[in-house]
Amino acid sequence: MPIRESPAPSVRPSLPPWWLDEALAAEGQASEAPPLEGEERADVAIVGGGYTGLWAALALREREPSARVAVLAAEICGWGPSGRNGGFLNGYWTHLSRLRPLFGDDATVAIGRAAAQVVPAVRAFCEARGEDVWLREGGYLKVSAAPAQDAAVETAIRTADELGVPEEAKPLSREQVAERISSPVFRRGVLFRDGSTVQPARLARALRRAVLADGIALHERTRVTRVRAGAPSTLETPRGRLVADEVIVATNAALAGWRPLRRFLTNFGSYVVLTEPVPELVEEIGWTGGEAVADGRMFVHYFRTTNDGRVVMGSGSGPIGHGGRLDDGRFTGDAATGARAEAGLRRLLPALAGARIERSWGGPIDVSADHFPFFGTLPGARIHYGVGYSGHGVGPAWLGGQILASLALGRDDEWSASPLVRTPSASLPPEPLKRLGGGAIRAATLAVERAEEQGERGPAAARAVSAIPRLLRMPLGTR
Repeated sequence: MPIRESPAPSVRPSLPPWWLDEALAAEGQASEAPPLEGEERADVAIVGGGYTGLWAALALREREPSARVAVLAAEICGWGPSGRNGGFLNGYWTHLSRLRPLFGDDATVAIGRAAAQVVPAVRAFCEARGEDVWLREGGYLKVSAAPAQDAAVETAIRTADELGVPEEAKPLSREQVAERISSPVFRRGVLFRDGSTVQPARLARALRRAVLADGIALHERTRVTRVRAGAPSTLETPRGRLVADEVIVATNAALAGWRPLRRFLTNFGSYVVLTEPVPELVEEIGWTGGEAVADGRMFVHYFRTTNDGRVVMGSGSGPIGHGGRLDDGRFTGDAATGARAEAGLRRLLPALAGARIERSWGGPIDVSADHFPFFGTLPGARIHYGVGYSGHGVGPAWLGGQILASLALGRDDEWSASPLVRTPSASLPPEPLKRLGGGAIRAATLAVERAEEQGERGPAAARAVSAIPRLLRMPLGTR
């Protein structure tokens, strides 16, 4: 089904992301942690040097100081999704309307309250460690930018009220939205106070420094090629082996091809564009409160400002993976998705029409069948996993770190009892149906949403195909 694509992007997507360049420049000369060579022994081995793995390592050190913990990162910390995302740091009050049908009222509120600890935890971490990750607590603003998006805002407000937490979702009129960020296309909105932004690569690098300072073994550029489950388990790498009693697997998008989990996961591409510094234009539209903003599309636009007055605009409309493969060209160089992000910037914030696009980048995100993360332990093995953040992992990765630490330590506590320790309620079809079906629905949904933004009704065929996930109660996209 054809999609009327936006013109070619001003800048083709490429890595590394600007976030990582900025973070490394601010850090100065920092030596890479040595790759694993030979054989080492650990009580807990963590595969993955992103947010989840690093938070888990720090939680393990705090709860069991004598435990030998080793983290294996395929690249340098901050190279993967933890260093290239949009930097939205918040919990799950923003997702109540999707949590509720999956978990029920009580568990939904419990998840919301647990995730409300995320921002205070990051703030406390930065204060204790003397780290500047550009934390700005300006709230999370969801806006409707087309009549068809009004329902997303209305549902968020109504759900919070029905669950007894109306203070977590404040309705905003068109005029109230304009007081925070002025745009001729914003119709109304809802403000979640539990929302903030960070420089994501700075946060990843800060966690890396904390891991090293706490005496946790870190091996960068150490890709795990095989895990031999046992008592203990053995992790094989190109130049060595790590033997460990407990294993935590926290590699997110890379797990979409892992046999035990692949029926619950797929990969989507998510891309951003970054403007040159334009603080005067940002001030002109009144966007001075630091709000993280997203529209009400299924394939959401998400946008925020930076400390030096740049604007980041993202689009969660990238290509769908096949068989868990993470081929670079498909997920990091998709010019069409970069163009959609840029078109989103020009449409949603027309006052920034003169802002030059300076950088663009993207990569794969792990999307679960029901769009929420899940954690667990492989049957018959001491191998624990956490995956499926579905484009919303900066904050929930802190939760993931706490949950995985409890699972690895065999603790019976609030974290191991979290409703997120579960098997997803929905599964995805096998390949090639996963990619072919998902691709067709993606194309149809993009066509419908584009038409809606132009004040038109999408083609009948596109509307019919895009309705399939709703009829089957299966979410698609990144909303």
